[in-house]
Amino acid sequence: MDYSNIFRLVNLAVGGVMILGGIAQFFHISFQSAIVGCYVIVFGAATLLLEFQIPPYMSRWAPFLFSFLGRGIFYIFIGSILLRDLVLQIVAGSIVGVVGVAYVALEYVPSIEPPQNMRDAGGEWGAEQI
Repeated sequence: MDYSNIFRLVNLAVGGVMILGGIAQFFHISFQSAIVGCYVIVFGAATLLLEFQIPPYMSRWAPFLFSFLGRGIFYIFIGSILLRDLVLQIVAGSIVGVVGVAYVALEYVPSIEPPQNMRDAGGEWGAEQI
């Protein structure tokens, strides 16, 4: 069974939640919250972009985004960054983190293949291009 559309919708939802969580970081008036908010918004926008178009340099600069394990750990990291005091931040961080845990688990389920946009087009993970 092809789960590509389901994974695409999940990744789009997670990207949107990341952006909302990044905006929620600005509710705390501090320099650190502003910086973290900007980074999370950029990461959310990049997650959304990867669902529509994969820039050719992404497989070289961020190869971890092309496997369930790498993307899952990335989502867990962003989810943990989003966890703060406000309810919106807790909800956003929890959603992103839970999806990350699910993606890490899916890495070890051999019957489920990653969708085409999560497969590295540039070769194996960590492979040198000559």
